[in-house]
Amino acid sequence: MLDDSLLDDQSRLTDADREGLLRAAARAGAQVRATAEAADELGVERTFQERPRALVLVTRPGVGQAIAGVVAALLGTRCPVPVVVADDVPTWVGALDVVLAHTEDPGDVRMAESIDRAARRGARVLLTAEPDGPVAASAAQHALLIPPRVPVPQGFGFARGFAAWVVALKSLGLLDVDVQAIADELDREAERCHPMHESFVNPAKTLALRIADRTPLLWGLDDLATAVAAHGAGVLATYAGVVSDVAGYPQALTRSVLHRRAVRGTSGADLFADPDDEHDGLVRVLLVAVRRGPQADFSRRVAMETLSGADVLEPAEEVSGGEALCAALLALRFELAALYLGLAAGTLGGPGLYAPAV
Repeated sequence: MLDDSLLDDQSRLTDADREGLLRAAARAGAQVRATAEAADELGVERTFQERPRALVLVTRPGVGQAIAGVVAALLGTRCPVPVVVADDVPTWVGALDVVLAHTEDPGDVRMAESIDRAARRGARVLLTAEPDGPVAASAAQHALLIPPRVPVPQGFGFARGFAAWVVALKSLGLLDVDVQAIADELDREAERCHPMHESFVNPAKTLALRIADRTPLLWGLDDLATAVAAHGAGVLATYAGVVSDVAGYPQALTRSVLHRRAVRGTSGADLFADPDDEHDGLVRVLLVAVRRGPQADFSRRVAMETLSGADVLEPAEEVSGGEALCAALLALRFELAALYLGLAAGTLGGPGLYAPAV
């Protein structure tokens, strides 16, 4: 059972959060700032100057998949070089290519083999990983390794990996991103979502309460929003045990039965309906929007015509700074909301909080 009173009691929240996970998530801005500093010291800008033949994003289990999804969406179809997302470095990788990788498992043998293969073939490689173990050893003298400078538990490396990748992509001329602005905005988001702020003024607590006792339908109004929503679904499952549906809204339209349930759930046709009588369960539609422009506005207008009561998560209405900043902010808000929901529901704590896949 959800104890929503816990969310507005800072003392009880602190006692429940024995692992300090809220504090760890709030260090996202510090992770971005420290990673950018480390990249500068390593000479990332100097190494990643020439545009590559192809860009390879290596995704192993963990937040690396979410980072790759968000970065690939940021690059979009207008990226002047091919973008390949894969679990392993492809066999064709050579000296003209760039490989970006992230892992929080220092013993990931497949990742170690991939980094070693790419480095031996002369590819430029940027890796965010722990400084010890097989993965780090594979990068020795052949790849640029950025270890964590801000200590956080495993599972909280999204900001670090994202920062390292966008720094490299900015050097390559593939993205125009103000990394320091992202760090500053993540600090402000952590302050807005601080445990001392009550639910009605705390965006993460508000989101947690909206999702509570519902099945979230995280439907993106653009491809970047859908990628961030996938990260949201991941952290909701990891920390709150909540199963979510993630899709771009055009794809969600094809899920006819689920879409009909969503329409019923957001129509507000019967304000006095008893939730316990809903035999097929309750859903909460969260329309996620990151990009702005005519196409995004059209998608939102179409969605709101049938889902008039849906919640809309659109960080660009709250802050300015570009798509990368809005994506990073929304990813952090999902993380904090998942933690608040997990603490209130009692799903957090104990051993096995995060176990890297073998």
